[in-house]
Amino acid sequence: MSTLLEQLKQYTTVVADTGDFERMKAFLPQDATTNPSLILKAAQLPSYQPLIHEVKGKSSDKPVDQVIDALLVAFGIEILKIVPGRVSTEVDARLSFDTQGTVHKAREIIALYEAFGISRNRVLIKIASTWEGIQAAQVLQSEGIACNMTLLFSLVQAAACAEAKAQLISPFVGRITDWHKKSLGTQWQDDIHGGANDPGVVSVKNIFNYYKKFDIPTEVMGASFRNIGQIIHLAGCDLLTISPELLAELQGKEGTLQPSLIAEQAKQLDHVLIDSSETAFRYQLNQDAMATEKLAEGIRLFCADIEKLEKVLSS
Repeated sequence: MSTLLEQLKQYTTVVADTGDFERMKAFLPQDATTNPSLILKAAQLPSYQPLIHEVKGKSSDKPVDQVIDALLVAFGIEILKIVPGRVSTEVDARLSFDTQGTVHKAREIIALYEAFGISRNRVLIKIASTWEGIQAAQVLQSEGIACNMTLLFSLVQAAACAEAKAQLISPFVGRITDWHKKSLGTQWQDDIHGGANDPGVVSVKNIFNYYKKFDIPTEVMGASFRNIGQIIHLAGCDLLTISPELLAELQGKEGTLQPSLIAEQAKQLDHVLIDSSETAFRYQLNQDAMATEKLAEGIRLFCADIEKLEKVLSS
């Protein structure tokens, strides 16, 4: 019998969610995603010190934000030697409310990749799914720079990203579940609120079904998983980005896995197109306490890790 990971790859493109490219070699993922937190974690491992010293040596006369960009791209280039597909590289989260700043930074990152002979079709620029970030993505997509919209927690964010013609969205399964667990407290019951009823799983299913109902080409990539149960219940999603720990668990288990998300079935569902104009977007996002809180928290955490990374590179 084949492993759960082998079966998952039959229905879904598997992506490694890590900055540790040494670990991803074992799982043969198609793509890889990174973020400031993952790069910070990898940058503190002894095995990556030569790469960091090399980047710092070549960028000694540059501002620290450009050194970070050079480091992110250096990690991305190494990752692309392992994965046959794409790598996602994140724009500084401190630009999450700055459309022009995000566009400028994304262009700089792409230029760095292209200077090393990496085609832009192998790179996804990760941008927070704020209104400003989504508008930046619309500009970048028109220039042939593909975007991965991260920190996405709601259907209205997904609808706005589709309107902007974003290449890919990354709804955060585990963080949605975390919020609902905390909200319910002792009332949370795994047998009732887990499995197929997991709030994070349900959120991604709704987005997937919405996209497939209206033939929206933007790819859906579930992210931020807490356990393999969440992954199994999203088999059939366009892509799933999974940590090395959970990839190892899937690789070590055998069983039968069937797709839970099926595009043909989604076309039969009743859905109404969502108004994703700016005023409607801001109002609907504001009315969703979970999405509002997790988006803000996610930006704060990524900003904090960028600042930590700056200190590591300055030391």
